[in-house]
Order: sequence, then structure tokens, then C-alpha cells
Amino acid sequence: MSPCDETRTDIMASMLSEIGFESFVPDNEGLTAYIKAEIFDPDKITDTVANFPIPTDTTVNNTLIEGQDWNAEWEKNYFKPIVIGDRCVIHSSFHTDIPDAEYRIVIDPRMAFGTGHHSTTSLMIGRILSTDLSGKKVIDMGTGTGILAILCLMLGAAQVTGIEIDPMAQANAVDNTILNNAEAVTMLTGDASLLSEIYKADIFLANINRNIITADIERYADACAPGANLFLSGFYNEDVPVIIDAATRVGFKFDDVTLDNNWACVKLTKKH
Repeated sequence: MSPCDETRTDIMASMLSEIGFESFVPDNEGLTAYIKAEIFDPDKITDTVANFPIPTDTTVNNTLIEGQDWNAEWEKNYFKPIVIGDRCVIHSSFHTDIPDAEYRIVIDPRMAFGTGHHSTTSLMIGRILSTDLSGKKVIDMGTGTGILAILCLMLGAAQVTGIEIDPMAQANAVDNTILNNAEAVTMLTGDASLLSEIYKADIFLANINRNIITADIERYADACAPGANLFLSGFYNEDVPVIIDAATRVGFKFDDVTLDNNWACVKLTKKH
């Protein structure tokens, strides 16, 4: 990508996530993105590049990686301990120089998203840290590594359920609950259709992307108890009006939005 900067790589990652890409490594020259071979579609990539909203000279190179755990190299070379909100440190099991913090979460990400380094994850963690979760029932939609669900249990939630559509990511989330002595968190494999089978949430989390959120927002509403808080991220500030419109149509009221590097996290409350 030329020119190449954080804004361009973030936007490209967001657009590619909407066509199935799952893991991203930005560098000074552009973005390395990973997708399962069975859903790879070069025409969709061509369309994504053609619709890129900022003038950018983009070259696309495709490489098939046989049997590669694409987060393994990223984990070893890029994942460093991170402290969020001066209260929560996230680190991997191989780290030794770990800062002190009130809450310590061990995450070995493997093939799942969510280490706290991306703005959307850190925004959601900030929200969770500022929310009273004592005795609350929590649903984490698109749980990824399970990082948000694990933190909710640490903060005193009575019940926590994570839902992840990718079976390999769900298995990773289960492993991470074990690393954190958080086996009380239930990790399910599936999509939003599972929401009708579990309890009504007091706190509902969804850090996914705009299209999935707006498509499933009615199911989110049905899964929330009256007065429940809904925290949504995975989209840009420019997408906030679309998110708010979709949510208010199904019975939520908008509370506020927090931002980091133009990524947004919206808080809403289900009306009684």
C-alpha cells in the first residue's frame, strides 16, 4: 500500500473482515491478512481494493500456506504484554516480564482474535472495567479468544457465556478459560441463533463488525433482559449512526460512544 499508514491498514482490515478474513498483521508496507482457503475469493478482494475509500496504490499478492497456524508467528513476534485502564494486564503464557495490575489475564491467541492490542478489544475492556458486573448474567457474542468473557467472570459476573462461530477459535477460548481458572465460563460454538436457547443477559457484548451486528441486532435485543446494557464494537466512528439506528429500532436507547484511533464502542440500554 502506498502511502501506508495506520488509518489505511485499519480500514483495509475492517473491509477484509467483512469478506471472511480473520487475522491481520500490519507493517510499514501494508497489511498481511489471513483467510481460510475454502472461502478465499479473489474477486471479492479485487472489489474490496477497488472500493477502498482513500486514494491508495494497492498491490495484492496471494500465497497459500498449508496447515499454518497463522497467529503463531504473530504471537511470538508481535504479542507483548499490555496494560489497559491501569487495572488489567493481558499477557501470554510464555511472557516473563509482566507488569503488575489488579487483573491478570493469560491469553494464548492461536487462531482467534482478541489480545487487547486492537482498539476495539481495548475499548470493550475499558467498558467492562467501568461496569458493575457483580451478580450479572453476561453474553459475549463472537468471543474469539474469550478475553472479554474471562474478564467479566473475574469482575464478579454470576454467569458468563461466550459464543463463537469458528470451532477452532471456540476451542482456543476454552483453553484460555483453563489458563485463567475461569472454567465457569460457558463457551458455545455457533451463531446468534443460539441466543434463543440461553438466559437473558444483563450485559451483552459484541465486538464483531458492523454488518454482522446490524444483521443480528434483533436477536441481541431478544437475548437482553429489560434494562440490560449492550456494548458494541468492531466498527469505525463513521458507522456509529448506522449502529444506533439499527439498535433503537429494536428497543434500545443510545447512551454514549467511546473512541480510539477512530474505532468506536457504543453503549446502549434496553428499554423497559
